[in-house]
Amino acid sequence: AVTAPGKKITARLKRTLPVRGPQAPTLSELMRWYCLNTNTHGCRRIVVSRGRLRRLLWILLTLSAVGLILWQCAELLMNYYSASVSVTVQFQKLPFPAVTICNINPYKYSAVKEYLSELDKETKKALETFYGFSEGKSKVRRSVDEWNSTGSDFFQQIPLLKVEDFSRTATDLHSGQKRKIEGSVFHKDSSIVNSGDSNDIIGFQLCDANNSSECALYTFSSGVNAIQEWYKLHYMNIMAQIPLETKEKLSYSADDLLLTCFFDGLSCDKRHFTRFHHPLHGNCYTFNSGESGTILSTSTGGSEYGLQVVLYIDEADYNPFLVTSTGAKIIVHDQNEYPFIEDIGTEIETAAATSIGMHFTRSRKLSKPYSDCTETGADIPVENLYNKSYSLQICLHSCFQKAMVDSCGCAQYAQPLPAGAEYCNYKKNPNWMYCYYRLHEKFVKEQLGCQQICKDACSFKEWALTTSIAQWPSTVSEDWMLRVLSWDKGQKLNKKLNKTDLANLMVFYKDLNERFISENPANTLVILLSNFGGQLGLWMSCSVVCVIEIVEVFFIDSLSIVLRRQWQKAKKWWRDRQRGGAGKAPRAGDPERQGHDNPACTDEDLPTFTTALRLPLPQDSPLPRTPPPNYSTLRLETAFTEQLPDTLELGQH
Repeated sequence: AVTAPGKKITARLKRTLPVRGPQAPTLSELMRWYCLNTNTHGCRRIVVSRGRLRRLLWILLTLSAVGLILWQCAELLMNYYSASVSVTVQFQKLPFPAVTICNINPYKYSAVKEYLSELDKETKKALETFYGFSEGKSKVRRSVDEWNSTGSDFFQQIPLLKVEDFSRTATDLHSGQKRKIEGSVFHKDSSIVNSGDSNDIIGFQLCDANNSSECALYTFSSGVNAIQEWYKLHYMNIMAQIPLETKEKLSYSADDLLLTCFFDGLSCDKRHFTRFHHPLHGNCYTFNSGESGTILSTSTGGSEYGLQVVLYIDEADYNPFLVTSTGAKIIVHDQNEYPFIEDIGTEIETAAATSIGMHFTRSRKLSKPYSDCTETGADIPVENLYNKSYSLQICLHSCFQKAMVDSCGCAQYAQPLPAGAEYCNYKKNPNWMYCYYRLHEKFVKEQLGCQQICKDACSFKEWALTTSIAQWPSTVSEDWMLRVLSWDKGQKLNKKLNKTDLANLMVFYKDLNERFISENPANTLVILLSNFGGQLGLWMSCSVVCVIEIVEVFFIDSLSIVLRRQWQKAKKWWRDRQRGGAGKAPRAGDPERQGHDNPACTDEDLPTFTTALRLPLPQDSPLPRTPPPNYSTLRLETAFTEQLPDTLELGQH
């Protein structure tokens, strides 16, 4: 049979080369082969060093170097996911933000008091009982019987209470009788202002409609806060039952709120404002909302080139129990953002000129893995109820509203309605007050999971505001200015406006510097690999090839040896089982009788001369073998214990 040249060379190499590397019979021999042939100097010095002390020192140095490499590489990996912040300042024409303006009083009291007559009556009775306040016989009309009759029953069920010295007994405002307090007591504020006697605590009790033993008493150290909180609770219930179209008519129109308007030195009017109805603030008006497709911009900074408006507040038509301050609220925001005026709105005083200077900043954060922010909110499992671009506040409010609908069966009045839900009211949801307070308590304590689900937005715009206030109008100009504004308002000259009914507002850019704050990766992949290479070269004089060698020897070759040994044990076990047990003598034709009976040579490859010398003597041959000659050339230590025949011939020549 003709043998191919390649197979001849392979057979010759197998017969000549020692059993090393992946063909080593044991892991210890594989490790010795690696230390003698690797490019990492420390491992080689461990093997070739003479003396135990020197070898021990090299082992300690090598292990220390490996530990330092692992530590430095871990630091590099952690720094790879860090970001650096850069700030860029540009000078250019800036888009003007949207400015939303609301009257602090949401509805004209003269128009809405029909619906609140029973509530106002109970509130005045509370003031008279607790503080001796008397306003005479009420002249409130009672033409809307539907709201009055509905609220009357619940005023009896949820009256104001006067708790004496934190005892479990309280005086019922409605009946004047004392009742025993059941359930938990929650103190809602820590104001130092209280109602006369320091031991008297004002509050109200809410109970589960399905379980009268489940109650909670909410107390306030300030009688003002207690009455306002109780009033707002019933107020939201009444307003939730009034149709939106009716509430828009009860609130202020653009003609009612806006007296004069200038932007960028030019006159503007109500056509530049967009109305939207806020549940807590009534009709609000947004300047430069962008709904028409056009966003105004300004190319000059300063108060003369921003928005200037004079607002008519009409203090005489304020609800005396709902709001205790006079003025307007404004918020500066992007056109795609929802104006959370109840959370971050700025209050504007009456009889004053309020100047608000702005600095514009755009911020951009890196998303995962650098930070836990979201690009669009699409990865947040919370439905956006506001139809605006994602923000953390939108997510939190939407999450609470969803929990409110799931737990209480109705939606909270101050937030948008989810699909298929309706606002809570006494008629359909008699238990909503107790449910709402319990749920809100969990929300504040972060037990609903909303704070864990919602994330910050990766990109956002921010206008930093600087507010200054001056008296307006001045004493010398007050008379003629109020007369002119009264004329513009369409009133008679002898009934001029009061300055406490007016507020002057100016919103402008202090300068046209746009700051852009962005996060950039502190390290790129190229820098990371370069740092890895530097650490490996510094501590172990190692390169990428050395790393590949380590992977090959410590993982591939080691695993191959282990698997091969296990496979040989499995084959031996199977052959023993085939023979019927270990006590049966092997036959002449068995593989063990064909050169594989020695446990040190179980490979398919033929043993070399060196490995043959290491084999133990067969049991049936007690005679010792002749030892090899002790030539001086055999003392040379190389990576291989033998040389090829052709190299020996070359050495002799």
